[in-house]
Amino acid sequence: MILAYWCVLVAALMPFGFVLYAKLAGRDKMGLEENRYPRQWLEQVEGAQKRAYWAQLNSFEAFPPFAAAVIIAVISGGSIGAINFLAVLFILLRLVYGWCYISDRATLRSLVWFGGLSCVLALFVVAAIG
Repeated sequence: MILAYWCVLVAALMPFGFVLYAKLAGRDKMGLEENRYPRQWLEQVEGAQKRAYWAQLNSFEAFPPFAAAVIIAVISGGSIGAINFLAVLFILLRLVYGWCYISDRATLRSLVWFGGLSCVLALFVVAAIG
């Protein structure tokens, strides 16, 4: 299996890492102790925990276009080297994006988000010229 497909798996699981951070961060451990209403609890947290939750939501939003772009690029016969490079770069940028979100670096977060989107668009270009 090509590396880009593994990146799709990582991107699919990444949102859960962000919400795990939200549940473990801060003094309030209710995220793990009381799991009856996890969405309600997440809506009530503040600061880094809230931003980690928002990073999770954004990661769920970013996943479908990325997965589609990787699959379309591969089945279109695009350069596997280019596909792998863009997929790995997307994952790295999304990890940095999550760090920026949690640590409240809004401007850098937006720039990194745009970098991730650029990877997705570039994957479609690779598919088009494949």
